[in-house]
Amino acid sequence: MLRQIEWVSCVTLDWFHDEQACRDYLQTLRWPNGFICPNCLTHSVPYILPKNKLKCSQCRKQTSVTAGTIFDKTRTPLKDWFAAIWYLTNQKNGVSALGIQRLLGIGSYQTAWAILHRLRYAMINPERDKLSGIVEVDETFVGGIVDINQQDKKKFVVLIAIELIEPKGFGRIRLRQVDSATKRNIEEFIADVIEPNSQIHTDGSAIYSSVDNMGYSRKKTVHLGSDMPAHETMPGVHRVAALLKRWLLGTYQGAVQAKQLDYYLDEYTFRFNRRKSRSRGLLFYRLLEQSVATKPLTYEGIKTR
Repeated sequence: MLRQIEWVSCVTLDWFHDEQACRDYLQTLRWPNGFICPNCLTHSVPYILPKNKLKCSQCRKQTSVTAGTIFDKTRTPLKDWFAAIWYLTNQKNGVSALGIQRLLGIGSYQTAWAILHRLRYAMINPERDKLSGIVEVDETFVGGIVDINQQDKKKFVVLIAIELIEPKGFGRIRLRQVDSATKRNIEEFIADVIEPNSQIHTDGSAIYSSVDNMGYSRKKTVHLGSDMPAHETMPGVHRVAALLKRWLLGTYQGAVQAKQLDYYLDEYTFRFNRRKSRSRGLLFYRLLEQSVATKPLTYEGIKTR
């Protein structure tokens, strides 16, 4: 851990040696073609005010480079945010809130916990492209009884969609937690994450019976009574399900509650879809880029998402 702390500190000190350097970098990411007032949406050269405020020369409204972003009203130094992002994107299996707390020397566990959840929230671009081509869709259960004294013993239902790339490759994934695997939840999930005219590969469950009427073609594989195991006929969704559960148990010891599971699904999706990236620096850049484009998320919002 000490060697990791020294490495992260070295990187952030070299690239972002003070708060102004961090703000300058965020300003470049947020307004690459020059300042755009969030209020009147006009290009202008802002007035520089004390306390890192910017004042629009047109409408006179004040703002800052962090206002309206995931960093809005944060009391944590931007240097610590940058270090957390670097560490989060450079660890293959992620990092826990306790690890971030120790790494950055944050006094409050809740602060480290909130930072990580806000970053997970920023990992997903709401305008991302839908899956296309041949897409496997299935549902799995996450969680359950780990300890006899554990109070939350309910399993969580997670829907999975994964692109298949011939001959035996996998593309992008989408994950969603639902209260139950009903036909309605399945239909909404498919419509939200998969392009029309794609081919959807499912098992023989009746909850997928309406897929053909939604503008998709359906390939149905009935597993009941088949000699072929499900993980061979639908390898993509079963591999994602197994890796997701292993990741939650390995990195977070399974200590994930239903209200926060969506954040962990966002992180897993971000990691899986970028698993072939050879540049850790690019992942750092992408997460920072999405962080300045993501609306603020309050502490209460994290707990009730």
